[in-house]
Amino acid sequence: MRTWMILGMLVGGCLGLQAQTLQQKVDQAVTREPLKGAVVGVMVQDAAGHVLASREAGRRMVPASNLKLVTTGTALHALGPDFRFETGIGYTGTVEDGTLHGDVYIIGGGDPTIGVTDTVAVKPDALFWRWKSLLKDAGISRIDGRIIGDGRAYEGHLENTTWGYDDTGTYYGAGCNALSYYENAIDYLVSAGAADEPVKVTQRFPDTPWMHFSNRTWTAPKGTGNSLYLYTTDLAPYAEMRGTYAIDRKPKVEHFANKYGALTCAYYFWQNLRDTGWDISGGYADIDRGGYVRGADFVPAYKAGTPQVLGQSASPVLAKIVRQTNVLSDNFYAEALFRQMGEKASGNAVYDSCRVAVYDVLEGLMESDLAGIRIEDGSGLSRLNTASPAFLVSFLRSMTRSRGFDAFLASLPQPGEGTLNTLLPKLTPAQKARIRIKSGSMDGVLCYSGYILDEQGKPARIFSLMVNGATAKTAALRETLGGLIEAML
Repeated sequence: MRTWMILGMLVGGCLGLQAQTLQQKVDQAVTREPLKGAVVGVMVQDAAGHVLASREAGRRMVPASNLKLVTTGTALHALGPDFRFETGIGYTGTVEDGTLHGDVYIIGGGDPTIGVTDTVAVKPDALFWRWKSLLKDAGISRIDGRIIGDGRAYEGHLENTTWGYDDTGTYYGAGCNALSYYENAIDYLVSAGAADEPVKVTQRFPDTPWMHFSNRTWTAPKGTGNSLYLYTTDLAPYAEMRGTYAIDRKPKVEHFANKYGALTCAYYFWQNLRDTGWDISGGYADIDRGGYVRGADFVPAYKAGTPQVLGQSASPVLAKIVRQTNVLSDNFYAEALFRQMGEKASGNAVYDSCRVAVYDVLEGLMESDLAGIRIEDGSGLSRLNTASPAFLVSFLRSMTRSRGFDAFLASLPQPGEGTLNTLLPKLTPAQKARIRIKSGSMDGVLCYSGYILDEQGKPARIFSLMVNGATAKTAALRETLGGLIEAML
């Protein structure tokens, strides 16, 4: 009898261990490193809305790039998966015997893919061919004037005013305007110099011949890392690189912000026209905040006109742009979507108008109130953004009823893709295919929110795991949160 009792206790203990709930796993994880001491928010629901695990689910936390879920989802819902940004080509002046006596305008409509080399964007030469075809169809073969980049469609600050000062000099903090080029980024090759000497800096792409560049860096001792930043502004064509680069670091290409996307676009189209045999008497220019045309010398020349539009080029469809945004966590693309929401809703792309537009879409899409979220930008770069796990799960559930859901779900990466390239590497391909999530990270922050799919590809679990105030290494946080995600399969 005693033997059977002991055997029963052992079997019962094993079954209890096997039947450990997801809630118990969460409760254990938060008491141990690397989550111990951090702020941890969790909400996990099944397809019917039953709560499987919850911890601080109503607490508003910094979501980092998890906010892109809201930006891309509301954009797909409001604009539609087949929406395309349009860039116009127009002119001022008159056309006589094939000569335009006036200026060509590249009229920005917010397309963030111009000049970008990713798999989504139209290649620059193909895009320029389209623009030249519009000019040729209008009987223009020679230009007695300038090529003007017109980014006036998006009003307000280039960057969000709540972003960190250091961030606005980086590629991930590049401001989004109505006419951009190469995601308003600029690449420099950097390499260590001699001890206490300046870092060797060479501009790679794009060319910005109007910029005055100063190198205020120095080569630091071994093991001190990389703290290079480019300080620049759209008020004047000056840039200064500051910071240190350790003497033992290998050369690398660093990506910074270019404040003159419209001028860069005009420059490259002007260069393409010249390289393909076009005669252009003037140079390239953009339009300043006062509405004046300014060339490479940055001297306002004359008031910009209202061009006669010849036609447009179109961006890739929104579904493809959203996929790129979520897989690579592309801040620039996300801000373009955010600003287009404001432009479509009110004809004004200042950040306040964009926030109002997104909140209006959320109110129409969701059945719950919006107390669980505060939105400052589209990318999640601002630390003033907040969202609760409960809100994000509610939003993700609401998206399943949206006309944009199929494109939204397809845009979310699975482990092994993009920013999830190191998440849950030991899962089988079939298991990974069932996980569709967005990551979000910055100093002290790591979040994962999304769906676990059933065998038919439908959401079986909707979840949000958020960690703020962590001091552990990201790899350790990733492993722990990954274990909780795996437990949902």
